[in-house]
Amino acid sequence: MLKNLAESFIYGPFCNLFCSLFVKEVNGIENIPAGASILASNHSSYLDIPSLSFGMYKITKRKVRYIAKKELSYDPLMRYALGIGKAILIDRSKKDEGAFNEALDSLKNGEIVGIYPEGGRSSVRKIQKGKTGVARLALWAKVPVVPVGIKGTFEILPKGKMVPKLKRSIIVNIGEPIYFNMCYNKKITKKLLRSITKTIMKSIADLAGQEYAS
Repeated sequence: MLKNLAESFIYGPFCNLFCSLFVKEVNGIENIPAGASILASNHSSYLDIPSLSFGMYKITKRKVRYIAKKELSYDPLMRYALGIGKAILIDRSKKDEGAFNEALDSLKNGEIVGIYPEGGRSSVRKIQKGKTGVARLALWAKVPVVPVGIKGTFEILPKGKMVPKLKRSIIVNIGEPIYFNMCYNKKITKKLLRSITKTIMKSIADLAGQEYAS
């Protein structure tokens, strides 16, 4: 019951308060498919998760299940304040197939799964090389990947800082979904996964106003 109350608060008053303090624009919300999809975003701040989650929920009332590092579960305040009460927690110290399978099940149930292909926050704002897990998940689940470029979070709360600046300047740009139907019957190789990941990362970079050179 307490968990339900906490979640109601997060996706109610707290959601509106966060957006009024930090989120300036959410563009392209119409690009998110009605069914299951993977939201793949750049990542340079802890504010990325609530900026996208709350910005989207305020308009569509749909929630995102994020794949997040298990360390966040050790801090209840961080876990709920960042809007990931139903996060898919992953152990980054090993190959965590359990988290991958949980994400796969969520997609099969028509949910939205959020992932950061870079694997962690960038300490220099520039988009880093994407990992291929997003490509593998998209092929296995046979769902589109929606690229997202987030601007402004690094300036408000960069890695290493704990207190955000009060500045309503975050812009969330949601791109058109990318479909990989032509790859579903192909053998999943490292080359294929890298090619798909590069396509996704280039779209994310464009939406974030950056270049992807990897």
